[in-house]
Amino acid sequence: MTDQLDLPPPAAATDVLWFLPTHGDGRYLGSEVGARHVSLPYLTQIAKAADDLGYYGVLLPTGRSCEDSWVVASAMVPQTQRLRFLVAVRPGMTEPAFAARMTATLDRLSNGRLLINVVTGGDPVELKGDGVFHEHDERYEVTDEYLHVWCKLLQGEEVTYKGKHLAIEKGKLLYPPVQQPYPPLYFGGSSTAGNEVAANHVDVYLTWGEPPADVAQKLAKAKAFAAARGRTFSYGIRLHVIVRETSAEAWKAADELISKLDDDTIATAQKAFARMDSVGQSRMSQLHGGKRDKLEVSPNLWAGVGLVRGGAGTALVGNPDEVAARMKEYMALGIDRFILSGYPHLEECYRFAELVFPKLPLKATTGNDLGPARNAGPFGEVIANVVAPSHRKAAAG
Repeated sequence: MTDQLDLPPPAAATDVLWFLPTHGDGRYLGSEVGARHVSLPYLTQIAKAADDLGYYGVLLPTGRSCEDSWVVASAMVPQTQRLRFLVAVRPGMTEPAFAARMTATLDRLSNGRLLINVVTGGDPVELKGDGVFHEHDERYEVTDEYLHVWCKLLQGEEVTYKGKHLAIEKGKLLYPPVQQPYPPLYFGGSSTAGNEVAANHVDVYLTWGEPPADVAQKLAKAKAFAAARGRTFSYGIRLHVIVRETSAEAWKAADELISKLDDDTIATAQKAFARMDSVGQSRMSQLHGGKRDKLEVSPNLWAGVGLVRGGAGTALVGNPDEVAARMKEYMALGIDRFILSGYPHLEECYRFAELVFPKLPLKATTGNDLGPARNAGPFGEVIANVVAPSHRKAAAG
């Protein structure tokens, strides 16, 4: 029972982030049908849409299947005005001093619009291909040492440190970031080793989209680890979304999204996920077991995406009221930011903002007050060229 858990305080308002699909996009999962070329112009369309619609920021994924998140974020900064960019640092793949310089530079060039996603990694095969050979818990030891050095450098300290895995002598960052003491650290870790790293360093603890009771257990555990160190978190959740005007339309869209998948493709994906030592990935895979027959794992929470997509594998599916209601259930557990995506990402970015933003208690940092455009128009199509729409309400309300 969630009422027996020591949960974070309920969130009164939320921020919403979108996703830049640098590893691919399209109308169907696991198929070339309706697939899109992820070019700079296409990513720019999505980033500009998210910026105009009032999303708090965008997540850029990381890994060998993706375009590099730092390069893409750098290209998007001059194309946007207030959108923030959640970009990955990869302990074990770069030195913390190098990452600190990159962080400070991009934070300055974006005028404080950088967020940092700390990604330890959970696929031993991919990690070995990147030159990282540590076992699971060792990788989190590296992450802990890495963030210890990274944080001190960005706070302007001269750092000399020798740990089990990392060493630095008289390291110094000459040019500071805009955000003080440094851009916020986002991090998701479901294992005990991951919770220890989070408790020591991070600002926002992330979970993938599990049924609310399971999310409550995770948040209570993370909160306890942080409290033991005298720290607190904000909490975020990573989900896909399929929202339509009616529930029937939304579930039809969910079925269509996986309609091109065959059993061999699903089996290949599940075999790849099984080799991973990520506790979070294991929890995602257990929700569906690689089968299509019971994909609604909680009201309006659908695990179909996880049949072939690693990482976040669940989607909120429904009409605007249903999706907003499910989000508010997570907010009641302490979630105060949602990192969302949907296929194709350009269209679903608009759908979600237009249909669901008005139904959410958004923080001032999410949502778009159009200013003069709200009253000077056009807002919606003018009726018969003479009458403005009667309900002049912006997407974010």
